[in-house]
Amino acid sequence: MPMLSVFQILNMLLDIVSFFIIAHIIMSWLINFQVLNINQPLVGQLWRALNQLLAPMYNRIRRLLPQMGGIDLAPLIVLVGIMILRVIIRNNALALM
Repeated sequence: MPMLSVFQILNMLLDIVSFFIIAHIIMSWLINFQVLNINQPLVGQLWRALNQLLAPMYNRIRRLLPQMGGIDLAPLIVLVGIMILRVIIRNNALALM
């Protein structure tokens, strides 16, 4: 059953990454609608941290996507990829039981 623990840890890490992506999406909307101001120290710090954390994933996907006129589909594609990984992890965990 140690493999089941590995699957549970991977699933937990995917949950954390999903949370950061959703927080980044919501924060970008709030900044674009001028609800949040990145010139405020806490907001700016949080925004830069999320960008640095998620940029490596997003940039790989952005290179493959065509220009969409200001619409960034990279976060959506990463979230779909995380959902696919969860299905794979769940099916492999069930196969071990």
